[in-house]
Amino acid sequence: MHLTTHASGGPFIMNRDPNHETHTISVYVTNRPGVLARIALVFARRGYNIESLVVSPVVDTHFSRMTITLKGHPDGLDQVIAQTSKLVDVIRCVEHTGEDSVVREMALVKIAVAESERTAALQIAEHFGAKTVDLTENSMILQAVGTSEKLDAMIRLLERFRIIELVRTGKVVMVRGDQMT
Repeated sequence: MHLTTHASGGPFIMNRDPNHETHTISVYVTNRPGVLARIALVFARRGYNIESLVVSPVVDTHFSRMTITLKGHPDGLDQVIAQTSKLVDVIRCVEHTGEDSVVREMALVKIAVAESERTAALQIAEHFGAKTVDLTENSMILQAVGTSEKLDAMIRLLERFRIIELVRTGKVVMVRGDQMT
């Protein structure tokens, strides 16, 4: 379990259960109301917890792509993907693994930082390729893009400062080469 301080003083808890693997699923769907709810229900019924969900338009506005990051036991995931694929508005449902895809996530991290601590915070930001998108006398907001592991590592180093807020987009994925995501 990973703890990060919330603005209220309480912890952010990022659960890292070793018995449940993280899976990244891409679902290409028709752009209609209710599709998201039906897809989420398939995963929930089988005991998979959706950790992040990104829904975005594609080139043809009649369709959307959902990138779903979920935790759960790998046994039965193929069956859930098959059930999802059978839904009326689902065109394609695929799990992305290994090096077949480019996967990125964005994080905004607001930290409390005194003037005397700014150099140290900016060095961490620079190391991870993060940008400063807001700076006040007592705080700064950093924007970072990368793999989930990279963002986790940056956040761990930023914990030496007080993390006021943390927002992450969730993963977006695109298959390498000529194949469709």
